[in-house]
Amino acid sequence: MASKFGLAGGIPERRVRPIWDAVDSRQFKNALKLCTALLSKYPNSPYALALKALTLERMGRNEEALSVCLNAKEILCTSDPNVFVDDLTLSTLQIVFQRLDHLGMATSCYEHSCAKYPNNLELMIGLFNCYVREYSFVKQQQIAIKMYKTAGEERFLLWAVCSIQLQVCCGNGGDKLFQLAEGLLKKHITSHGLHEPEALSVYISLLEQQGKYGDALEILSGSLGSLMLIEVDKLRLQGRLLARAGDYAAAADIFQKVLELCPDDWESLLQYLGCLLEDDSILIKETDPVHTLKSIQSKNLHISDELFDSRMSSAVRFVQKLMETNSNSERCPYLAHLEIDRRKLLFGKGDADKVVEDLIQYFIRFGHLSCFTSDVEMVLEVLDTNKKSEFLKKLVKENEASSTDVPTKELGKSITVFKVQNLIGDVFALPVAGMHSVISFYDLIWFTLLLILIVCAHLSSRRIMLFQSIIFLTLWQLFWRTRDLGYLLESIMILEFGLTIRRYVWQYKILLVHLYTYWNSLPLAYERYKSLDVKNILLETVSHHILPQMLVSPLWADLNDLLKDYLKFMDDHFRESADLTFLAYRHRNYSKVIEFVQFKERLQCSGQYIMAKIESPILQLKQNSNNITEEESILENLRCGTHFMELSNEIRSKSLTFNEDLKLRPWWTPTSDKNYLLGPFEGVSYCPRENMHNQMKQTESNVLKTVEKRSLLPRMIYLSMYSASTSVKGSIEANGSVVDPKFSSELKMLLERYAKFLEFPFQDAIELVLGVSSGQKPFEVPNSDIIDWMNFAVFLNAWNLSSHEISFPDGKDSPSTTWNLVNTLLRKYVFDKIESAGPIISSPGGDLPLLVQLVTEPLAWHALIINSCIRSLHPSGKKKKKGGPVDQSNSQLSNELLNSIQSLCDTIEVVSKWLKEQLKKPSDEKFEYIFSAVEKNGPGKVFKTLETCVEQMKGVELGDRILESLQSWAPADVVRNISAGQDGLLSEFLKICELKIKSLQALRLQL
Repeated sequence: MASKFGLAGGIPERRVRPIWDAVDSRQFKNALKLCTALLSKYPNSPYALALKALTLERMGRNEEALSVCLNAKEILCTSDPNVFVDDLTLSTLQIVFQRLDHLGMATSCYEHSCAKYPNNLELMIGLFNCYVREYSFVKQQQIAIKMYKTAGEERFLLWAVCSIQLQVCCGNGGDKLFQLAEGLLKKHITSHGLHEPEALSVYISLLEQQGKYGDALEILSGSLGSLMLIEVDKLRLQGRLLARAGDYAAAADIFQKVLELCPDDWESLLQYLGCLLEDDSILIKETDPVHTLKSIQSKNLHISDELFDSRMSSAVRFVQKLMETNSNSERCPYLAHLEIDRRKLLFGKGDADKVVEDLIQYFIRFGHLSCFTSDVEMVLEVLDTNKKSEFLKKLVKENEASSTDVPTKELGKSITVFKVQNLIGDVFALPVAGMHSVISFYDLIWFTLLLILIVCAHLSSRRIMLFQSIIFLTLWQLFWRTRDLGYLLESIMILEFGLTIRRYVWQYKILLVHLYTYWNSLPLAYERYKSLDVKNILLETVSHHILPQMLVSPLWADLNDLLKDYLKFMDDHFRESADLTFLAYRHRNYSKVIEFVQFKERLQCSGQYIMAKIESPILQLKQNSNNITEEESILENLRCGTHFMELSNEIRSKSLTFNEDLKLRPWWTPTSDKNYLLGPFEGVSYCPRENMHNQMKQTESNVLKTVEKRSLLPRMIYLSMYSASTSVKGSIEANGSVVDPKFSSELKMLLERYAKFLEFPFQDAIELVLGVSSGQKPFEVPNSDIIDWMNFAVFLNAWNLSSHEISFPDGKDSPSTTWNLVNTLLRKYVFDKIESAGPIISSPGGDLPLLVQLVTEPLAWHALIINSCIRSLHPSGKKKKKGGPVDQSNSQLSNELLNSIQSLCDTIEVVSKWLKEQLKKPSDEKFEYIFSAVEKNGPGKVFKTLETCVEQMKGVELGDRILESLQSWAPADVVRNISAGQDGLLSEFLKICELKIKSLQALRLQL
């Protein structure tokens, strides 16, 4: 409105434009000068103040910016009629308030202005925007209805309806609110009708959410249905509504029309068959990937046998018609034929021989495609073992007999045969010699025929991965069976060679991340992960490839960068997601409004996000564990750990979401907490769907448990330090502190809760720890639980220092005895892991991460507790008291502390000595050891074929880039990089150990 008169915020635009130009060009000092000059002429202009605040905020002077904003707000909220108020001023203030995390103040400015100018539509839209940013759905509805009454525009009514839907879907509103929204729409339709396709979608979704499918169908078939312009979309919606209304026959007819228009629509085909069988489970929208599997494997037949036969016959005729009227390139009709056969077998009415024959025909048409195995997997599941073997024999015979002029198709079929053998399990019945014959056959075909095609860029990266899958799968299986490092090295070399030729193939990089991690070369794995250039939402879906390994590594600087980048993206997204939501409102894309809000809530409940929020401060605590002053400062910023206690309580009241794309993971590690290669050979090369479902559920349960457990750590560390400090007799007089009994009881409560995570009652957990430390009880727990038990013992000692509640079996009830308990446990398990650890270069998947955790967590927390006691024994500026029972008790404690420090030093010295032994080996010796692994009998065939082909390619005209890549390819560099990565990991761990020893020695001097 102001711009029509050449004004901006009540100020001539020619005076304002230079400021915006300076801000946009990042000339903030110049912009600030211009703002100062402007304010000298307009000292009480809210817009001039808003511009100055914006400039100060961009310069990083946040406190000054907030002060100027508050000044502008105070002027705006006065009753002075001369104060100019417009949306430009308010929106500028809103930008600054939002960036300073004071959005509520911007909202109050808009609320005051709307009250002052009740019919100003621009201000009401701005206020609606504020409520969108605050996710205040009720207030959104109220202001939207007010705008609708003021302007009578359809869009404002739809804003109100969307706000009502959000109250039910994402808030605490009841289903009765849907009736209110429906009433508003009906009233509007009666008087004005609907004019936007999105308005029709909102109305139908509203009716569908209430189960009013008949009303929705009536709307869709009436005059309003013409708003939906794409006929096939209208039919799909109509079919779904009919099915949900229970009219399966009519729904089947509709889906038949959809398939006639879109014969390759597989989802509609499944819905068509579901309607014929009156199975409504196929229509349920479900995020669980196994839900669809269960629905189409359902054996509950709701119709008679005669009706089943009749409808399946009708489906066969329809599918046959689709085959005849469409091109051979469309898979859906042929796959539909197999699906019908599968359903017949599922209900005991099919012919297994016919299914095998149909599978062979499908192979003849589509066997060269990479999707063939996944297409037929569910059909193979309903065949018995004999029929699977029969199908496999026919498949091999057909592949040998077939010939084609297209070599890639021929090779694609050969690969399909291998993948089917792998799926059925036939490959794993082969002895190791048989696996070698597979390699000998396929490396000859693959490396001589396809290397030329790959180098000449005739193949897509997806097809290259398909061709290489045989070699990789066979090599990994051979490594798993024989534990021969040569097979592992060959796999890495092939992948590195592929990246030399095609440097952007992300599949290679992900495989290398996992292989390098497994071979204790985490720095190299992290480099490969960084080369993926993961950004934006991929940080949520792809980080699982590296983050769990980094959390238990000594690469703290890299881990800090990883966590910081991930958390920054997530926090920025939460801050900016409201902008996307409001844009969806303005662009009248109302389905996206709900989608954006639900997506934001899904990310906020992400298990990985919550884990990262917890692990980031824990990392700070680990990094500063040698400095008790820094540790206390970190804990103070964490509100002494109470913030994460609140987070832990919230976790139990809501379900976490898991957004990781697990399909990208290698078969041997289907989830982050499962790695087949760490155990004995099991004869699998993929995780079956049902097993995958169970594994995912177990992983999600483990993540929830871990998140709750880790969220207790900062508070338990704080309480342990406090208990240790105040337990020192005489410390009250020395430093003036007062022992708070609530702290001791709170620490006990947390220990009881921690024991529940270990699946032990509190007293039983204490007895087990006492028994293990004295050698009277065995202690066999998974490696993943050892750290938790050590943490429990450390915090148990701190609690007992002030509570004196633990009684020992030998009659010693002195709390100082628990010092020896912790020292013994830590020493025992560190020594055990060192003794069982082989050379890191020849021991992939060893216990190095567990050793790192033992040193950087329970041992570090124990040292902090010792430090707290020493500081209380010798407070600065106070003279020691001599004589008396207090001094005698403290003398006894000093001896215990000295013994504990010596025990920790000895323990870490053992780790440090082992690390130095690993690092002192000459690089040439390590190189020879690794490289010789591919020159022995057994492994090396693929590697030698690769070298031969590379030499042959160097004489072919390939282009400068590829020729340069081939000439730069050096297998020896791969080996050297692996060795350097392992040394880098050990060196970082050694630095941590040496700093820890130095810190403990300094503590000993204080005593």
